[in-house]
Amino acid sequence: MGNKEAKRRIVLVPVPAQGHVTPMMQLGKALYSNGFSITVVEGHFNQASSSSQHFPGFQFVTIKESLPESEYEKLGPLEFGMKLNRTSEASFKDFIAQLLLQQGNDIACIIYDEFMYFSAAAAKEFNLPSVIFSTTSATNYASRRVLSELNADKFLVDMEDPEMQDQVVESLYPLRYKDLAISGMGPLEQVLEVCRKVANKRSASAVIINTVSCLESSSLSCLDTSVKIGIPMYSIGPLHMTPSPPSSLLEEDRSCIEWLNKQKPRSVIYISLGSIYEMVTKELLEMAWGLCDSNQPFLWVIRHGSESLPEEVSTMVSEREGYIVKWAPQIKVLGHPAVGGFWSHSGWNSILESIAEGVPMICRPFHGEQKLNAMYIESVWRIGFQVEGSKVDRGEVERAVKRLMVDEEGAGMQERALVLKEKLKASVKSGGTSYNAFDELVKYLKTK
Repeated sequence: MGNKEAKRRIVLVPVPAQGHVTPMMQLGKALYSNGFSITVVEGHFNQASSSSQHFPGFQFVTIKESLPESEYEKLGPLEFGMKLNRTSEASFKDFIAQLLLQQGNDIACIIYDEFMYFSAAAAKEFNLPSVIFSTTSATNYASRRVLSELNADKFLVDMEDPEMQDQVVESLYPLRYKDLAISGMGPLEQVLEVCRKVANKRSASAVIINTVSCLESSSLSCLDTSVKIGIPMYSIGPLHMTPSPPSSLLEEDRSCIEWLNKQKPRSVIYISLGSIYEMVTKELLEMAWGLCDSNQPFLWVIRHGSESLPEEVSTMVSEREGYIVKWAPQIKVLGHPAVGGFWSHSGWNSILESIAEGVPMICRPFHGEQKLNAMYIESVWRIGFQVEGSKVDRGEVERAVKRLMVDEEGAGMQERALVLKEKLKASVKSGGTSYNAFDELVKYLKTK
């Protein structure tokens, strides 16, 4: 066997956040099933190795970094991410040098999250193939490349014009300039700087995107033509539909499945706003009253559990067929026959998981790509709608739940969601677009 054929180790570098770790580990599991050895490189916090028992055979390695987790709150996500890249580059190079010595030069490829671009320096220094992995939508990936070419001062002036705000971004219809993922992320110049760093493909030889062509054909076409990333692109999602165990950084409360077993089909509204956002007390109260007044049974993820609620609200929730958990096994919940709707923050993983089970959505996006995703749910796929505004009102909550779960409009959304579900199932089966793309990726990696 030749030396190239013998190189079967893939080094994965995820962002230390739930929404990024999950698809990276799913990708790792799929590659492991195709004969590759997997090494996962992580920092000192939010470690994927916390669920290492689900990934027998994986090697987990912690590299040194001079950036503690406490810096995240102080710096904010963008500045933290840039500083993390600066402080991790040298230690990652050291690790790769050691791995090459230990494994006998047996590294087929480094696959790194697009936001962990420090990885490219080691790949270049040791002449190793590298592949970028985008855990967000193809539309978001394309929009970041558009943003990377903008001038902050000019863009701020342009965006004072309502006509400019509503102008469609070239080749990304129906995405408008005001939909670009910049709001709530930090100072515009800093946002654009990150976009420029992420859009720079450096020495990468391919891009993997966790999406499926039936959902984002126009955006994928844009990346092929207008944006022209210039290297092979593999759309292999939804990765959670591959045979992959859970990779949650948070402990899941599976008691909710027993509760769901007692509910009527398509009667439950599931509420989860992701692993980062936490409601203040007033929001919790308004949300609780609105859910209870809707008279629909509900499963609600609250990171701090029912102890976050005043006692009278906890009592009301239990009396009104509500159930609260700190974290849920989301894929199992969405696939449960009792669940008929999903109130989501519109993170990309949650969207793919919901569509894959034919569950329509109420969207309450908070920042960045979430707003872009919510716009697609409402205006492109028409399988849900947005609840906008910074404040939660009990009346609005009640109306939104009834609109999705009771009204005829909601029934139409569910029908369209079920159609998309079948398309996603077909895409990952033998001969499907994602199945074929993953098969091509595996062949490509085996030639490295």
